[in-house]
Amino acid sequence: MLAVTPLAAGAQTFDVVGSCRSGVPHGAYELRTQDGRLRVVGAFAQGRKTGTFIFWNASGARVAVIPYQDDDKAGTVALWYTVPGARRESQRKLEAPYVENNLNGIKRSWNPRGTRRAEFRYQRGVLIDAKAWEEDGTPRPTPDAQAQAAADEVTDSQLLTELEALVRDHSPHCD
Repeated sequence: MLAVTPLAAGAQTFDVVGSCRSGVPHGAYELRTQDGRLRVVGAFAQGRKTGTFIFWNASGARVAVIPYQDDDKAGTVALWYTVPGARRESQRKLEAPYVENNLNGIKRSWNPRGTRRAEFRYQRGVLIDAKAWEEDGTPRPTPDAQAQAAADEVTDSQLLTELEALVRDHSPHCD
């Protein structure tokens, strides 16, 4: 089964590699499992996420790439489907452009087999247009596409919140 798998960080112990300046995280950041496997890489500037953060699951498959500017999502967020236990991602799930933490532009998603699933156009976080397709390529009616956009926003937001919590809960200790 293909899915964007949660990172299941609750039971794991991690090693945080990072530095601090003036009491806040600053510079390169890595989150590794006890056996050395990389789970997150990114950077902080004066305590705020900056640049690109890359997330992997416990098996080593890339789950997400999230660009930040001054702690806000800024740029194209990408998510991948993964197969449980596989060491590589299997298929791109999502590309979503953000400006100042708001969807802005064309958000594209694909089915696990690689066929296009949806294209949603956002302007400053507001849905402007929605198109969606069945797995066989048949267009879905506009109301169904709009409902899918709303449902996708909930599930995508939950995953992004989980990823951000992993970093928040395992940031460098700057005492």
